[in-house]
Amino acid sequence: MSQSKKRVLITGAAGFLGSHLCDRFIKEGYEVIAMDNFITGSHENIKHLADYPDFTFIEHDVCNHISIEGELDYILHFASPASPIDYLKIPIQTLKVGSLGTHNCLGLALEKGATILIASTSEIYGDPLVHPQTEDYYGNVNSVGPRGVYDEAKRFQEAMTMAYHTFHKVPVRIARIFNTYGPRMRLNDGRVIPAFIGQALRGEDLTVFGDGSQTRSFCFIDDQVEGLYRLLLSDYSQPVNIGNPSEISIRDFADEIISLTGTTQKVIYKDLPVDDPLQRRPDISVAKKILGWEPKVDRTIGLQKTYDYFKGLSAEMLHKKEHKSFDDYIKTKKP
Repeated sequence: MSQSKKRVLITGAAGFLGSHLCDRFIKEGYEVIAMDNFITGSHENIKHLADYPDFTFIEHDVCNHISIEGELDYILHFASPASPIDYLKIPIQTLKVGSLGTHNCLGLALEKGATILIASTSEIYGDPLVHPQTEDYYGNVNSVGPRGVYDEAKRFQEAMTMAYHTFHKVPVRIARIFNTYGPRMRLNDGRVIPAFIGQALRGEDLTVFGDGSQTRSFCFIDDQVEGLYRLLLSDYSQPVNIGNPSEISIRDFADEIISLTGTTQKVIYKDLPVDDPLQRRPDISVAKKILGWEPKVDRTIGLQKTYDYFKGLSAEMLHKKEHKSFDDYIKTKKP
């Protein structure tokens, strides 16, 4: 393995976003050190990289001290539950990975002289009173609501990251990631795209929460990874929205999924979860100006690729209700 290659540590590497980032950095000629504890990640997402000489996997919980031998140029901190079904079931782990995990990653960046990019989120903005959301908007977050464990973990993560930047001069990048989709999403993670497609494939009715007038903006994984890659290699230390500003209501989106999948099932409506944001759309002016980035993949194309991936899953995966490692973790924590 060439010592001249730049080395990158990616936490949460067996997750949806993390695994695609591993692919990108391998493709770009980096030595990739991947780290995950498989609470929500999956071996399946990274098994295709196992034989690459420049890919090393370490099973580890970043909430514990992180030790990496040798030089390290970059750290991408993507370890975290990332959907309501996850962080509502493991709320303390969610808070810990955003606080202790981030602290450990920042300490490692300081030790190694590495640049660190943290995966923040559009949830920073909560149920926004400003639309579309710009990076200078402080947000409308209920710290003690059911989503507070994730929202506040990420807000603390940003604060800790900026503290290391201002006090220790650690080079930092902060990506506020908006709804992202594509192959390797967990079908049962509760987010709207895998939920709708999974229901269609199983012949179930599509479940819309509320009246379906709430909006989301969906960014295909290839566009998201490109934005993150450009942000890491920039010299911009302030938060940057990375997402697709093409906005659609959930009701209209359900119709798109019905058309895509050819399902004959109907749409049913249930109560809107507490603090579920009614509008979500990024203002990407900063990303355009600083990174020269904007999404390229049309939703029709991205959804087709995502649907093709889900269609290829086994019947067992299609009907799986829980992520095995996630379920095992819950059992170990029961009194």
